[in-house]
Amino acid sequence: MIKQTTISCEIVRQKAQPVMTEVCLNGGAVSCDGVTLSVSEKSTGGCRVGSICLAIQSGELETCRNLETEAPVRLHLPVTEQPKNITALYMFSPWWTRPAFTQRLSELPDKTQTALFCFGDRYGCFVPAVGARCKAYLTGESDQALTLVLTALHGGLSELNEPLYWYAEAPTVGEAISLVFAEAARAKHIRLRTERRLPEMFRYLGWCSWNAFYTDVNEQGIREKAAELAEKQVPVKWMIIDDGWLSLQNRLLYAFEPDKEKFPEGFGRLTAELRESAGIRWFGVWHALMGYWSGIAPDSPVAVQEAPNLRRTAGGRLVPDPVRGTGFYRDWYKVLSGQGIRFVKVDGQGTIPLCFESTVPLGEAAEGLHACLENAASCMDGAVINCMGMPMESVLSRPATAVSRNSDDFFPDLADSFREHLLQNAYNALYHNALYVCDWDMFWTQHPDSAKHALLRAVSGGPVYCSDRVGETDAQVLKPLAYPDGELLMMSRSAMPTQDCVFTDPFKSGFLKLQNIAPYGQGLIGGGIAVFDLTDQPLACTFTPAEVEGITACERYLFYDFFAQTARFVGQNELVHCNIAPNGCRWYVLLPVTGPCTCLGMAEKYVGFTAVESVHNSASAQTVVLHASGTLAWASETAPKRITVDGEDVTAAAERKGILTVVPLTEKSGQTVAVLEC
Repeated sequence: MIKQTTISCEIVRQKAQPVMTEVCLNGGAVSCDGVTLSVSEKSTGGCRVGSICLAIQSGELETCRNLETEAPVRLHLPVTEQPKNITALYMFSPWWTRPAFTQRLSELPDKTQTALFCFGDRYGCFVPAVGARCKAYLTGESDQALTLVLTALHGGLSELNEPLYWYAEAPTVGEAISLVFAEAARAKHIRLRTERRLPEMFRYLGWCSWNAFYTDVNEQGIREKAAELAEKQVPVKWMIIDDGWLSLQNRLLYAFEPDKEKFPEGFGRLTAELRESAGIRWFGVWHALMGYWSGIAPDSPVAVQEAPNLRRTAGGRLVPDPVRGTGFYRDWYKVLSGQGIRFVKVDGQGTIPLCFESTVPLGEAAEGLHACLENAASCMDGAVINCMGMPMESVLSRPATAVSRNSDDFFPDLADSFREHLLQNAYNALYHNALYVCDWDMFWTQHPDSAKHALLRAVSGGPVYCSDRVGETDAQVLKPLAYPDGELLMMSRSAMPTQDCVFTDPFKSGFLKLQNIAPYGQGLIGGGIAVFDLTDQPLACTFTPAEVEGITACERYLFYDFFAQTARFVGQNELVHCNIAPNGCRWYVLLPVTGPCTCLGMAEKYVGFTAVESVHNSASAQTVVLHASGTLAWASETAPKRITVDGEDVTAAAERKGILTVVPLTEKSGQTVAVLEC
């Protein structure tokens, strides 16, 4: 896409006029007014990698003319071809990205950090790079060139030897994204999503105190919520005590122990008792990356004890040091672990550029702090929810922790907030999923949009947790998401827009289709498509099973309409029509057909087919091993002759609904063996 031709460059220096020069890609260095510059590109792993080398020469007694603090380098990369459509994921705040849809490079939003291109016959993914010192981002200026801005937020640098971008093209947009982030992960020495280990607790249903209490959380409130969940038999297995528990002074971290007025005895007795009385296996707490939002109180016990591990920034904040900060986090986590805390939610990761401006170059600060945090979190088995950290310098600096928030907050009191929440999660996952298990945030089960939020979490492929106030959890909303013991029925990756939706603004089309996959039986992959109406009018749309990327390829699929509880068989490329109610949603399960009957698994669960652990077909019967038991369903052209579950004949209880045979059983945990005789 980028021409092997002249690149225009603007270099902004301190106490000097900007340098305007041109350099040829891979054409060697040029010198102008004391600045030596070269821009190169190489191909590796199916990806094109751009780099910059810059040096500023100053005389022995000359006034410093080194790089300015903010946006000191701007390059215009001429393009060979105009994309037909562009989806740009840009920073709309210091913490989060969202999509913008355009057909012109000049309309790219400022601070775009992933750009997806549709050329008609192929797709491209362009990611501005994060180096040891600088980060790059795209901004819209010209239709004939990509405008790339570099910044370290650290003035006075006289040399740069940094990556500029990663770019790949492929037959599908997903392949292009995978090529780019595989190379980025290799270059930054971090893991891909498939290489990261999801801590066990996040495979179970959870609850967070934030939207229930906000900063007014206390021991009594936590006890009351745990008692309610136990009474309602909601199988929540982990709790986050969010912002509000910390010992603060002037909104700065004062002590490692909990606030004594809110938690008089600390966390130890509370966590021990609730593990016993309410079955909550794991407790976690929230904290900000800098300790608290603006750091650590200068005259606090933490400041005295951790002095060797802290740093005073140019802006006057006392924060963890990017080199020695492991000691700060480790000491804190030892205190928390001793009181029964088993994981942390770390917020405000996007404050790195705000805190370290003119103190440490951005790339160094981000890489150092995330390494310190993860080194310390090893005492908690690496169980971290990374939050408010979608700037690319954070995304590309976490070596191993698995979970990363994928959107701005769930706002229960903000009217029509679901549409924006859906938009951010769906499109951010396009690139974020390459590296992380994406956390689509908490939700309320008693809310006008609770059903849509529940479906969204079911297909998210990430943690599922609610934040209802005391007395307000609706167990029925959560029931389709988890087994009776609280274990989630999880999909294999994040849900993402179908390829025809990637470059279409759903606020204009009126709907959004999300596709995802999950294991089914032994060696098979099932999946589904969730459709959301974003208007006040009924809408219609179409799709084919082939739009579910990664599903087992076969001639026929079982098509199950979850909400209508109807089923039929469809071909791989057969056009399926669906109608969506105003502001409504639909969920369609698609399973490969490989025998005379197809087990849908637990029909009352959104992704109940993941309960199917193995399927064995013989000439006259199908034997299915399931992870748990509940309402079981099979699809077949003819009604089965006999059905047994764990050796008990349940044929009389079976109901025939079209091609479906449904057996309503009491939900229970534990492996179940069902035999259906054809």
